Amino acid sequence: MRQTGIANLPLHGGKAPAWLFQRMVRLGREIVRLIVEDQGPGELLVRISDPYWFQSLGCVLGFDWHSSGVTTTVCGALKEGLRGMERELGLVIAGGKGATSRKTPGEIVAAGERYSLARDSNELVHLSRLTAKIDNNALQDGFQLYHHNFFFTFDGAWAVVQQGMSERFARRYHWHSGAAESLTVDPHAAICTSVKKDSVLNLVAGESVPAQNVMTELSHEGPEKIVREIKQMKTLNLPAHHQVAVADLRPESIEKILLKTYEGQAENFEALLGMPGVGAKTLRALALISEITYGTAASWKDPAKFSFAHGGKDGHPYPVNRKVYDDSIETLRKIVERAKIERTEKENALKRVRMLWAE
Repeated sequence: MRQTGIANLPLHGGKAPAWLFQRMVRLGREIVRLIVEDQGPGELLVRISDPYWFQSLGCVLGFDWHSSGVTTTVCGALKEGLRGMERELGLVIAGGKGATSRKTPGEIVAAGERYSLARDSNELVHLSRLTAKIDNNALQDGFQLYHHNFFFTFDGAWAVVQQGMSERFARRYHWHSGAAESLTVDPHAAICTSVKKDSVLNLVAGESVPAQNVMTELSHEGPEKIVREIKQMKTLNLPAHHQVAVADLRPESIEKILLKTYEGQAENFEALLGMPGVGAKTLRALALISEITYGTAASWKDPAKFSFAHGGKDGHPYPVNRKVYDDSIETLRKIVERAKIERTEKENALKRVRMLWAE
């Protein structure tokens, strides 16, 4: 599997007006239908996991290009547009924003009962939960997930678009199933953000693999030994430049989780991540013991690389990738021209495409 993008977007209040959302649903349905007709449902997953294409799609559908709402509204419009067409398209969209995101497992299982899927629905539920857990806990960037959509085809391909919140900004995470053997080693192919942080605990970075191995081994130890080490760490006088922060660790509460990890005997780091109750603080405690006691430090580099989806026209923080951007827009232009929607809606959509090129 590969993760194909993260975007930081300013939070905007309110919601899309009904008249706009209804049109987004109709146009979104036509765009999806034509992509599936031409190249199959798997192609939509490739495109939806590409932050360039996703951002362009939001513009063409008529939503604000840089608002956090582009994520929730575009995904919501696609889900509503595809409702009742799942069997015809061979494609299902589960989840959504807030409380709806917590219904994702049930929606996946229901689809497994209704349709003939190449993958067991329980496996898809595991992938949905694990991608959310990685972005919430294994990548500790300070963004708390509140939106999660799980896209999957009948033949087993899947993608995830999820978003986290931190103060005035939202960060979007794109996932797409691919050829990678592991979800826990450098799953990011492109990360887009306007806020690159100085210190982010990234337990799924390639340089964190030694720490992953030690953390997994530590989870096999009796909880009393690890709790003892945590208590000892809290009394250490660490140099100011050190990345370790132990002030918020509570050995007493972590001990209950460590008992579960000890009984579970995880085979690898992915299995450890998937254990119920293993959250950010438990992982951080194991990472700190791994670093201080065994010398295997995890990565503290923010994996974010790009600003928004298309870079900056002034070349900062990086030049716009014009070819990729233009390809995204051209694809959408052709699709909109073929879409079976009212003439006025089509003209407005094409006008937005032309405005994108003008930018």
